[in-house]
Amino acid sequence: MGRRRLSHALKAAREAAGQTRGDVAAAMDWSLSKVIRIEAGTVGISTIDARALAALYGITAPDRVEELLSLARNSRLRTWWSTLRDRVNPSYYAYIGLEDESVEVLYFAPTTLPTLLQTRDYAARSTPPLPTGDRNTRIDVRLKRQEEILNKTRPPKIIAIIDEAVLHRIAQAHKQAPEQLSHLVSLSTAPHITIQVLPFSAGPPPVVAPFTILQFPDPADEDVMYVENAVSDEVIDRPEEVRPYLDMFRELRAKSLDPDESLAWIKQIVDDPG
Repeated sequence: MGRRRLSHALKAAREAAGQTRGDVAAAMDWSLSKVIRIEAGTVGISTIDARALAALYGITAPDRVEELLSLARNSRLRTWWSTLRDRVNPSYYAYIGLEDESVEVLYFAPTTLPTLLQTRDYAARSTPPLPTGDRNTRIDVRLKRQEEILNKTRPPKIIAIIDEAVLHRIAQAHKQAPEQLSHLVSLSTAPHITIQVLPFSAGPPPVVAPFTILQFPDPADEDVMYVENAVSDEVIDRPEEVRPYLDMFRELRAKSLDPDESLAWIKQIVDDPG
């Protein structure tokens, strides 16, 4: 998130100064690719470079300079996922950092359970071999994310819409059903976790791919959507692309059972998986 804010701030400042990325590269004696990576948020910068860019863009107000310096410091902080940079793909690495900064996580799960709600056994069964990154690393990171996010002093609010078919599929796999469904029931009692079941009676959902939307405490930070499938994943932060999915999420939630009804339905499926 620190890099995301910094990249947005630097890009806006450059455009306000009427300079191109090529102009900046020449003035700073950098490669053009470095400027692109900084503005894409894939790398952080030092406070020395941040101060030099502020001067280049004509930013002299002390509070604005300090804001850029603070963002630069934050962009280089070490985190628990810092060691994963070379072990997971860039989209997933970016998502982990954004998820850690979020205040609300909205899941739509039409095929598998949301990753933060999975047991280790279910995570192992539901993680496909990926073209990039080690599968076992992916599973371990998923469980580490659960530990870090769910055990925060102030964890994000999680709203998960789970298609009824996902629950029946779990219940039919008898070995994992008791543990995973009991885990869901236990999580549903947490004040910051809301689980709602989209019943068959709601009809087919308008989308069959799972997606996650992250929301942040600062209104200036746009929502981010994460889409993952068997061959790739992507972090999308373009408002015009995220907004329709947010509207879709709200419609799906309105069609879902309320939390108490959903809990009762999960227990019923456990008792009668057929």
